[in-house]
Amino acid sequence: MPRLREVPRAEVTDEVILGLYDLLFDDKDPVTEPGTETGTPGDWWTVFALVPDCFRHCVQGFQFYRSPKRKLDPQLRELGQTRAGYSRSSLFVYSQHCKSCRGVGMSEEKIQAIPHYQVSDVFSPLERAVLAYTDALVLEGGRVPDEVFKVLKDNLSDEEILELTYITSLYEMHATMTKALRLEFDNVDERMVEIPAPTAEANLDVMRMVDRGEQ
Repeated sequence: MPRLREVPRAEVTDEVILGLYDLLFDDKDPVTEPGTETGTPGDWWTVFALVPDCFRHCVQGFQFYRSPKRKLDPQLRELGQTRAGYSRSSLFVYSQHCKSCRGVGMSEEKIQAIPHYQVSDVFSPLERAVLAYTDALVLEGGRVPDEVFKVLKDNLSDEEILELTYITSLYEMHATMTKALRLEFDNVDERMVEIPAPTAEANLDVMRMVDRGEQ
């Protein structure tokens, strides 16, 4: 289950939230009957509904990047969003945006190569720079090599670069939040745990055998 309470349909008074509940879940209560058409549990929506202003703000962000006013090529946008999910280890954001990549006409070959773009020859120099820029935003906290940024500047307008930066960073935030709150496909137990040794004595100090060997 998510780490925060989900809001059942009966408690929803905000028309925007109720409209999206209807769109995504038909007339079901998404808390007692979870599940969307894309196979997600849908608990991102039911948890964010706790704070209607936050819910609306996020929905406006979705509308922003999908607006026809955007100058950035949708395929470049999706490269950034999908790689952000992958780099932040959010299965939810990565999985959902693999589907979005198909929706904007990206080839299956490119979608499958996003995790290992560094050694793939299916991307153009600009696409490779977008993926490297995404890693700089997500993994380096915005520390971008000048050579990467130069490729962006040589191929994109300043407006397009700002859109790319904002949208990619927005999805790094979503990836982080879904993991922290254990939402959707990121509702998984912590993998970094101690693996017990076969005996109680062996659990005390894994380096004792090395010490004994040196004596």
